[in-house]
Amino acid sequence: MNTLRFAKMCVLVLLTGLSFAQELTQTVRGTIVDTDTKTPIFGAKVVVLESVPLIGAVSNEFGEFRLEKVPATRVNVRITAIGYQEIIVPSVLVETGKEKILNIEMAGEVRVLADVEVRSTKDKTESINTMATVSAKTFTVEETNRYAGSLNDPARMVSGFAGVVGDASGNNDIIVRGNSPRGILWRLEGIDIPNPNHFAGEGATGGPVNALNGAMLANSDFFSGAFAPEYGNALAGVFDVQFRQGNNEQREYSFSAGVLGIDGTLEGPFKKGYRGSYLVNYRYSSIALLDKFGILDFDGIPIYQDASFKLHFPTQKAGTFSLVGLGGISHILQTATDSLERVTATYDFGARLGMVGLKHMIVLNPKVYVKSYLSVSTAGSFEKDHQLNQDSVLYHSLQDAYDDRKFKAQSILNYKFNQKNIFQIGATYTHSFFEFVEDRDDLAIGKFTRVMEASGDAGMLQSFVSWKYKLSNQLTVVSGVHYTQLLLNNSNSFEPRVGVKWRAAPRHTFSVGLGMHSKVESISTYLYNQVQTDGSFFAPNRDLEFSKSNHSVLGYGFQINENMHVKTEVYYQHLYNVPVAKDSGDFSMINSSEGIPDVELINKGTGRNYGLELTLERFFANNFYFLVSGSLYKSTYATLDGIEHDSRYDAGFASNFLLGKEFKLGELKNKTIGINTKVSLLGGNRFTPINLEASQTAGYTIRDWDRPYASKGDEVFILNLGVTYRVDMKKTSHSVKIDIQNITNHQAVVSQYYDAYYNRIESDTQLSLVPNIIYTVKF
Repeated sequence: MNTLRFAKMCVLVLLTGLSFAQELTQTVRGTIVDTDTKTPIFGAKVVVLESVPLIGAVSNEFGEFRLEKVPATRVNVRITAIGYQEIIVPSVLVETGKEKILNIEMAGEVRVLADVEVRSTKDKTESINTMATVSAKTFTVEETNRYAGSLNDPARMVSGFAGVVGDASGNNDIIVRGNSPRGILWRLEGIDIPNPNHFAGEGATGGPVNALNGAMLANSDFFSGAFAPEYGNALAGVFDVQFRQGNNEQREYSFSAGVLGIDGTLEGPFKKGYRGSYLVNYRYSSIALLDKFGILDFDGIPIYQDASFKLHFPTQKAGTFSLVGLGGISHILQTATDSLERVTATYDFGARLGMVGLKHMIVLNPKVYVKSYLSVSTAGSFEKDHQLNQDSVLYHSLQDAYDDRKFKAQSILNYKFNQKNIFQIGATYTHSFFEFVEDRDDLAIGKFTRVMEASGDAGMLQSFVSWKYKLSNQLTVVSGVHYTQLLLNNSNSFEPRVGVKWRAAPRHTFSVGLGMHSKVESISTYLYNQVQTDGSFFAPNRDLEFSKSNHSVLGYGFQINENMHVKTEVYYQHLYNVPVAKDSGDFSMINSSEGIPDVELINKGTGRNYGLELTLERFFANNFYFLVSGSLYKSTYATLDGIEHDSRYDAGFASNFLLGKEFKLGELKNKTIGINTKVSLLGGNRFTPINLEASQTAGYTIRDWDRPYASKGDEVFILNLGVTYRVDMKKTSHSVKIDIQNITNHQAVVSQYYDAYYNRIESDTQLSLVPNIIYTVKF
């Protein structure tokens, strides 16, 4: 009986956290550097606002500060330094199970008169990249974890932003301002990386599950147009994702278990007294584990695992080195059955991705720093299909495999001439190695015929120059050029860009962005081979040039109060030099989301995207936030005939409403309940109608290409709900999160296909209700 009582008492302590009479606290520390030179700022004052007694610290010669015994709750932190603009970091979440580490960059003031003091708070709408002036949004780690339905995935999270639309069928593909998802660029720690999603096909930028784990992320940037000169090889948007640094003073651990995955994170110092650290995370598919233990048993179990790491090595004289990595493998075996539950086909698909990069940054003097990296990456997939033959026996009908490896090197020099003038110059070289094979047995004779075989390598050179001119604290102009050359065929693009940001009054900000942008197609597109009559292969698209687009953006922002901001942008994009079918067909790369185009292409397509966006945001403060975003837009394309059609991604409108509130509970206020919701109403994407008679004759789907993308899917309604319960104890933090997507199970039609078995047209609908439960402990 005594043992039972003791066990019950332990459980009660774990659930309530009431056994600690003392106030629960944690350490908040970090570094402060100059945003333009990356040099440490000595003597910066850091204060926890409204703390009694006052909690404060001063940064040392390394820019490091330390705040002890900060209450485990949300706090506001103010940083001030002579010659720099004041920063207030709001609603910093302090948890008992993990030290809070803040890495702060402060912008210098432009002083026109020596006896005039200029002070301002940090604009929460600004991006981390100070060269960006328009169409930029910084997303925080907490937002990635907080937004209902995001599944800790940055791609799903940004679908709540104006001008960004997700994929209603379940993938995390994103459509930015009517552009194809192919136009997205992913970067990790400044390194261009392959698509960081599991189960991804060639050419895609999205997938069902993102390999970037929220436990690893630091605050990052997302750009939706008129990119800064630094960014190349992108038409639609840029994810500039950062990993956080591990704790360099003590070891910390976290463990999470949910429907989508089980993962663990560990971090800590390499040795006592050294400012270096390690951060490592590993995740394995929970659904795969449930299947192995016999808890679940159904066709098509998605199996995936991923790992990521960041090793940080500062030195006294040689600068700072970092080793970052991301890797993942995924596999799924699916079966198709008829009405009698007989297997009619099997589809075996697997994919992999990986990247390792060595970064280096050195401050040469108070005006100059250089950052560089060397990286190697790989991406690939395979597929093996089996179909029923005339004797109702499954036979091996298709097999393919592709492998794309890249080696990259980059160096960027930043020179701060004075407080008004900052220059950047950089160059990147990428070398790609590609292999692809596809074999088919369309006649079911037990013998494969090779229909595609492509291999080769190609180099790509990119360079840029940027000039940031701060006429005053209120007016900034960023101009520059980006140059890209594909050495495979010597195609090139010279892209001038300019952006202006003007704070006309303390609450009013205007911005303008103009620029040319280009996209190098996937290397598989250039090396795609057609089989000739003599059995040889010919690469018709080897000399293909880049897709190009001119972006124009005009924006206005109004700071309603300290925590509320409204922003609107109007934009126009003219796409040209777009690859389209050379044989007067209807194919345009504008409407392609993935795969290798199996037609001969020519750069004579065009397109247009234009629209209006509005965002009303209340930043998280006093345990409450909301975000209202809406966009009206038009997306068109034209092929060789010059006739303009609605594009595949011309949904017309998108609207989102996000709302969240936290409630503190318990005598020590150490328990928190967070409720978050996201409501979305989206226009339906377009698809080409099916020619039923031709499909019935052929036995498979044939579309009516005389009416390209003339059909439109239903309007998509999505209601997501997330509920989080968090308990802070003396040395640990526990949380349970329930995240439900499409809680009303709305079933909008998103596309159609021909069902040969039933001899009729069937509909694909949006992703049905998906519940996800995640338990996390930090200690």
